[in-house]
Amino acid sequence: MQAITIPVPGAPRALVLVEVDDPIPGRGEVLIRVAAAGVNRADVGQRMGTYPPPPGSSPLPGMEVSGTIVELGAGVADWSIGDRVCALLPSGGYAELAVSSAGHLLPVPDDLDLVDAAGLPEAVATVWSNVFLLAGLRAGETLLVHGGSSGIGTTAIQLARAIGCVVATTAGSAEKLEACRALGAEILINYRDEDFVERMLEATDGRGADVILDAIGGGYLDRDLHAIARNGRLAFIGNQSGETGALDVGLLMGKWATIHGSTLRARPAEEKSAIIASLRENVWPYVESGLVRTIVDSRFPLAEAWRAHERLESSAHIGKLLLIP
Repeated sequence: MQAITIPVPGAPRALVLVEVDDPIPGRGEVLIRVAAAGVNRADVGQRMGTYPPPPGSSPLPGMEVSGTIVELGAGVADWSIGDRVCALLPSGGYAELAVSSAGHLLPVPDDLDLVDAAGLPEAVATVWSNVFLLAGLRAGETLLVHGGSSGIGTTAIQLARAIGCVVATTAGSAEKLEACRALGAEILINYRDEDFVERMLEATDGRGADVILDAIGGGYLDRDLHAIARNGRLAFIGNQSGETGALDVGLLMGKWATIHGSTLRARPAEEKSAIIASLRENVWPYVESGLVRTIVDSRFPLAEAWRAHERLESSAHIGKLLLIP
């Protein structure tokens, strides 16, 4: 099969399309003919050599795919050859064929484009596990999403609105903020010329956000604590700033706030299966009804994965970037 490899870590052109052996599903796994693969920030880290795949997983990049099951491994009883699925992977998605644990699969509704479905697993699992399972966002509360026009951000806005939350978001342009507004965000903050702390407090009569989803990290930590409400929950899912943040413990205690930090890729397979099962029960009805969908910025041929990485790193995109074998 054709797949993207990384012979030498580096810039986007380090992604090279080559012929490799077809993967073979093991016990409890399925083989998927890939319709599309989602592109994520973690893929950039793998390309640069700073975020290797978990031990024992494929060396190929790619943590989510959509496609059709073409082979079942031993012990798989709940899925059939021909099923339309999307899957959360530890790696191996930038290819014509990919292996997934049967416990990490989600069914693709008949009226959902199979290619677009590739942008769902990573974003939905990240948002559900952090914003809802860890931070406990509830109907009627206010969520602040940093980078609301990203794949994670557009998913968080839709899901929070679906359960009846007020959504605030930061983004770097009027175009991106308009995209967030169209998805249901009500408090729109241009981080380039507005202070998100001031705007959040102003928009909530001084209360702040109940939950903040932050992939920026670093210097945002202190500002997040000033923008969060009493008994608020702060969920860090990345450190795109590359900086180390300072923590005012007195402020944290005074607000009775909680800070969560997590990654998804490195979680044990059993934990991922539990997340997938939970979101299938609680989130997938919104996907099936169309309330939550993939916002696709661009599709690229698999051979041009480097172009997708260039666009991702430029931060010019709105929504997900997909690769088509």
